[in-house]
Amino acid sequence: MTDSTDDYGYLLVHFIEDSDGYAEKIYMDISDGDNPHRWIPLNGGRPVLTSDIGTTGVRDPHIIRNPQTGMWYIIATDLRVFGGDNGGWYEWSHHASTNLIVWQSPDLLHWEGPRMLDVSQRADGTHMQLGMAWACECLWVPDYYPEEYEGDCGAFVMYWSSTVFDDADTAHDDNSVTSSVLWGATTDFTQDTFEFGGVLIDTGGDSIDTTMVQRPLPDGGLRTYRITKDNSFGNGIWMDYTDARRWWESDTQWHVMQRHIGANYVEDGNPGGVEGPAVFANHHNNGGPDDEWYLFVDVIPSIGYKPMSTKDLDAGWHPLNAADYFLSPHTKHGGVASLTREEYERLIQVL
Repeated sequence: MTDSTDDYGYLLVHFIEDSDGYAEKIYMDISDGDNPHRWIPLNGGRPVLTSDIGTTGVRDPHIIRNPQTGMWYIIATDLRVFGGDNGGWYEWSHHASTNLIVWQSPDLLHWEGPRMLDVSQRADGTHMQLGMAWACECLWVPDYYPEEYEGDCGAFVMYWSSTVFDDADTAHDDNSVTSSVLWGATTDFTQDTFEFGGVLIDTGGDSIDTTMVQRPLPDGGLRTYRITKDNSFGNGIWMDYTDARRWWESDTQWHVMQRHIGANYVEDGNPGGVEGPAVFANHHNNGGPDDEWYLFVDVIPSIGYKPMSTKDLDAGWHPLNAADYFLSPHTKHGGVASLTREEYERLIQVL
C-alpha cells in the first residue's frame, strides 16, 4: 500500500513512431518534478525495455500497480509495424497476435519478462477467434470477487480492442467484422488467473483505444469515464460515463458526454486524425474546484501526443493552455502512472 500524501511525480510509458527505424519498444519519460506539464526522457531517450518474443514489436503500453502487492506491471500490444510484417492494417487487425506482452517489477527499475498473456484463451483452454488484441488497459477493482472468495477480493479489470469472429471462422474470412472493446479480469497478468469476460463496447463499427478514469462521488460512489476512438461514425475520440459500481457488466447504462475530442489539434479538423488517448488525474485532486485531469491524444500519423485538460470531467476536455508544456516529438500511445517521492527519486537517477 502507498501513502497518497507522499504522491510526487509521474511516469509515462510509451513507444515512438519512427518509420526509418525500429522504435516499437518501451520508452519512459518522467515528469519534471511534480509538474505533469513537462516530461524528461529516461535512459537518455533510449528504450528501457524491448521484446524478443512474439512479433518482437510492442506498441500502446500501459502501466499500473497492484495496490495489494505493490507489484508494477507494463502490458503492451504485440505488433511490429516497422521492419516487421508488412501485411497492412487489415491484416494486422484480422490475422495478428492475440497476445499481450507483459513485464513486472517490484521497484520500476528491475523488470522481469517479457512474457505473454493470450486474451483469446477461455477458462476451458479453447480459444476465441479474435483477429488481434490492441491497446489493453485496466482499472483496479478492490472488490471484484465476492466476499466468499478465498483470498484477496481485488482484481484488474482489463479492456482491449479485438475483431471477434464466429468460432467456426478460423480463417477470419468475414470482411464485415469490425473491432469491439472486450474485457477480462486478472490478478497478475498471467494465464493462470486470466478470465475472459465479454464485450464492453460494441457500437456496430470500429471501436479501439479505450482509456478510463474514475472520480469519487459525494454519496461515496464512483463515476467511471470511458474515452474511446471511433473509426466508423465520425465521432473521433468520444467520452461516456456510468455511475454503476460494476461498470464492466453487460447491463451497465452509459451516457455519451463529448465527441470529437482533440480534433482541434488536427490540421484540417478531422476528428479521425487523433487516436490512442491516455487519461490520468493530478494526484493532488481532493474533490475541489482546483482539481485537474489530463488527456494525451495521439495526432496521427506521426506527430504524437498533444495535451488536453479539464477541471470538470463532466464539462469535457479542452487543449491544455500551459506555456511550460514539453513532451518529446513522436511520443506515441502509452500510459501514465502516479509515483511516490521515493519512486521518483529512484527513477530520476537513470536520466
